[in-house]
Amino acid sequence: MTQAPVVDIDLAEFRADPYPLLAMLREKAPVAFVPSLNATVFSKRADIVVSEKNTAVFSSSQPDGLMDKLMGQNMMRKDGAAHTRERKALLPGFVPKAVSDVWKPLFMQDVEARLDQFADGQAVDLFSEFAMPVSADALRRVTGLTECTPEDLDSWSQAMIDGISNYQGDPVTLVRCQQATAAIDSAVKQAINDRSARSFQHSGTGEQDLSMLALMLDAGLPEETVRANIKLAVSGGQNEPRDAIAGTVWALLTHPGQLQLIREGKAGWAEAFEEYCRWVSPIGMSPRRIARTHSINGYELQPEDKVFFMFSSANRDEDWFDHSDSFDILRDTAKAIAFGAGPHFCIAAAVSRCLACEIVLPLFFKRFPRTRLAEHASVEVAGWAFRGVLNLPVVLHT
Repeated sequence: MTQAPVVDIDLAEFRADPYPLLAMLREKAPVAFVPSLNATVFSKRADIVVSEKNTAVFSSSQPDGLMDKLMGQNMMRKDGAAHTRERKALLPGFVPKAVSDVWKPLFMQDVEARLDQFADGQAVDLFSEFAMPVSADALRRVTGLTECTPEDLDSWSQAMIDGISNYQGDPVTLVRCQQATAAIDSAVKQAINDRSARSFQHSGTGEQDLSMLALMLDAGLPEETVRANIKLAVSGGQNEPRDAIAGTVWALLTHPGQLQLIREGKAGWAEAFEEYCRWVSPIGMSPRRIARTHSINGYELQPEDKVFFMFSSANRDEDWFDHSDSFDILRDTAKAIAFGAGPHFCIAAAVSRCLACEIVLPLFFKRFPRTRLAEHASVEVAGWAFRGVLNLPVVLHT
């Protein structure tokens, strides 16, 4: 085990607001062992970026990790050739041309249909009634699980996210996660059986099916691998766009001066989205396993030690971002690592950015430009491994 300084934390407080402790760690113990997490925590951006690229030491392969145990070994938990093979199989569905030519028109159609269900003066929870289904609509198309409902995908995603961050070993959370993964296995099996049916096709053009399911099957990947990567997509591909979309709207509504900058043409939706993902990182942490003895900052890490790269802390690192606790869409976010920094950089980043920046945010604020938070609204923000708003009560106004 590492000899880094020991800093214990209250997990309930950490879930409610991790940023004060992370700021303390950056200042006093950038590499620290946290007993309640049984992991060595990296909190400085420079250490994280360098280490994430050093896969020979900081391995993504974690056979004893919660993700592997609960979801199967997906490409995010593989290094080298095994990771490259699966990533390469999926790339045709995530390159810019596929995003713009195939997914964007479909996303646009889905989002407009969701907005058509709302009316001027209507009170809604924008998190559950808009951000959740538009994220799930996109996920259904990209994965190929078109027969699944948005509600199913969202509940499965949350159950898996809770399960793989269940470091306290709560049995109820474990069972929910197991039920979700079993349901996804069943959905994948059904989708494979129905592959030639119209229900599996995302368009009637006869062009190549660029869904993840089709691409992996066409590449000859085994069904076990297909299931594991679909679970990865559902876990991250639902909650992260959902949380980033709802969170960006919340940030703009609570910082009206920032929203005005967009309306005056001084900033764009992409700047707001990128700044939100820096400010409140939807993916707050990424775990690694130490593959061989390694020293950093004078502390020695031993094989099989568990390391947590705290992206949320890196994105508020004062060495890189002035006034890092502030939401400022004019900020240069180029050094933020909301989508990762190494070989496991999020393959779906372009899809997420297209959905949020080119479709959801501009269409929503065009349709309901005078939307405001509901009177006496209490918006809850929670999480540390994954963080976001849990509700967003608003009143829509055209």
